[in-house]
Amino acid sequence: MRTEEDHVSDELNPAVPDEAATAAGPEAESEEPIKQRKNGLYPGVSDELAENMKSGWADTELHDLQPIAQAAETARRRAALSARFPGERLVIPAGNLKTRSNDTEYAFRASVEYAYLTGNQTEDGVLVLEPTAEGHKETIYLLPRSDRENGEFWLSGQGELWVGRRHSLTESEALYGIPAADVRELADKLREATGPVRVVRGHDAGIEAALTDKVTAERDEELRVFLSEARLVKDEFEIGELQKAVDSTVRGFEDVVKVLDKAEATSERYIEGTFFLRARVEGNDVGYGSICAAGPHACTLHWVRNDGPVRSGDLLLLDAGVETHTLYTADVTRTLPINGTYSEIQKKIYDAVYESQEAGIAAVKPGAKYRDFHDASQHVLAEKLVEWGLVEGPVERVLELGLQRRWTLHGTGHMLGMDVHDCAAARTETYVDGTLEPGMVLTVEPGLYFQADDLTVPEEYRGIGVRIEDDILVTEDGNRNLSDGLPRRSDEVEAWMASLKG
Repeated sequence: MRTEEDHVSDELNPAVPDEAATAAGPEAESEEPIKQRKNGLYPGVSDELAENMKSGWADTELHDLQPIAQAAETARRRAALSARFPGERLVIPAGNLKTRSNDTEYAFRASVEYAYLTGNQTEDGVLVLEPTAEGHKETIYLLPRSDRENGEFWLSGQGELWVGRRHSLTESEALYGIPAADVRELADKLREATGPVRVVRGHDAGIEAALTDKVTAERDEELRVFLSEARLVKDEFEIGELQKAVDSTVRGFEDVVKVLDKAEATSERYIEGTFFLRARVEGNDVGYGSICAAGPHACTLHWVRNDGPVRSGDLLLLDAGVETHTLYTADVTRTLPINGTYSEIQKKIYDAVYESQEAGIAAVKPGAKYRDFHDASQHVLAEKLVEWGLVEGPVERVLELGLQRRWTLHGTGHMLGMDVHDCAAARTETYVDGTLEPGMVLTVEPGLYFQADDLTVPEEYRGIGVRIEDDILVTEDGNRNLSDGLPRRSDEVEAWMASLKG
């Protein structure tokens, strides 16, 4: 009878070999015992059971697999990366599982850089481009299928019978068009590597430790910046995925309107859960924490607690986006009257934001400065604030001093893609100070927020927050609103809500 110290595990929650063992290489991995939970119900595994579990399993290797839909695009992206850093070894990890509490983990999401270059989304994966005379040799390092000889497939918490089947290395090669190898061998190879190396940091501590004496923060940042800027202009596959994300998001907003009465009987969480259902049914997840802000919560820009009341007569600021299975996310906001009709003051503020957004969207076109849409939107909002007597003009003075920001608070948009705030590591001169090009996708999202405790505005304004946000594609001749499936004008919003409730 094997003891608790040998390869045993509890059927309720076996533990995973620790990261240090995985990073140490295949020999250490095979010698590391599969740990048992402290209060497991089985004291060990008999030799007879261990032997029994090794045999009697059908061959489930998948044959004739077709490449993933974006295989041609990911190949082009890797070729561009290779051309940018000739003669250097490039290491791009997917990342590892992260503990949520005790022995449960957060749902895994691969790093954007890794998924962008490979299309693969599994934990512990690493893409390595090794320099050659002709460019680079590409290898995708992955965990192979669970080992049936050492019992890992049924004893380990990350074994096949616990979390599901992984693709074999051969299957992965067919899917991603990249030669595949066992990632458990990679750390040792990287320790022995010579020549210049760059790694995308922050995703895999074991891989970074293996490269600690071979990389510099400055060189690694150059790699991260390049991969961020590569995503500024989307290819046709990416635009198609973003449209899918937006279309699902439109349906999610429709779902919410249909159940506002149930949200009134419960809380903002009913709205959050309703939208999440659409995201999980049609996509991978939500692209970011949904903002389901009713009443004065709409004045909190990133209200994601979603635990407040939903009251007739108040506004609901819903800022949410579906993330597709390929990790592209929408980012759409509508501010809706919970009872279906805007009050006079709500409509006044909403229409001002709508006018501001119209000006911003009109400024999105190829050759325009990135900042132009923000400046156009802010100019309209400043005009309204002066007109309403909330701030002293002229408008140019307000904008020069930024006085409108007390009530507008945030920038008017950002790049959108595999991250909700995509391309964030790009250089300022290519992003905020750059020029719009066809294929760029950005949000236009002006807002006005009158805090409940703001004594500088009339009482009727207080507690009202309005934001309208759409996802805009820069085209050859102007722009296309990817999220125009949702109405924006106040009268159209009311009619749309009435049709859904009726």
